[in-house]
Amino acid sequence: MPFTLTTARTVLRPWRDEDRAPFATLNADPRVMTYFPAVLSVEQSDAFVGRVRAHFDEKGWGPWALEIEGRFAGFVGLWSPSFTAHFTPCVEVGWRLATEFWGQGYATEAARAAVRCGFEQLGLQEIVSFTVPTNRPSRAVMERLGMRHDPADAFDHPRITAGHPLERHVLYRLR
Repeated sequence: MPFTLTTARTVLRPWRDEDRAPFATLNADPRVMTYFPAVLSVEQSDAFVGRVRAHFDEKGWGPWALEIEGRFAGFVGLWSPSFTAHFTPCVEVGWRLATEFWGQGYATEAARAAVRCGFEQLGLQEIVSFTVPTNRPSRAVMERLGMRHDPADAFDHPRITAGHPLERHVLYRLR
């Protein structure tokens, strides 16, 4: 059964049907999707929500819907990537927030709660996060979480077309 996490300023909760429209808007924003190959269509965004819900159904946790001041703001949470890389299987902490919530510490605050849940409630031994090298905002969140980056862990994301400018990724780890 999915559960809710709370912090001083955020609520990480199970997804609701009414989250789909603001999530599709967020995923269609080129600024939000700068470090992804493309923005998402409504159908692609809805499919993502379906995968998240299936992850929750299977594991009881996942990328929670992020609520700030009673408003849907994006997601923050834990995920089991389905691709194969030198560090998989693993659990990843990740986030995607609407631009109006950027630069206020919400991603770090909520991700700390997700990481704490992963270690204390789920008994994980390690949590990873990854992004493209130029994504300084997300890398800064990873560093504020205490995650460590080893250049030897860099990898080409198997879901990104070979030669694409966003193919190369950096990996951060927290044990």
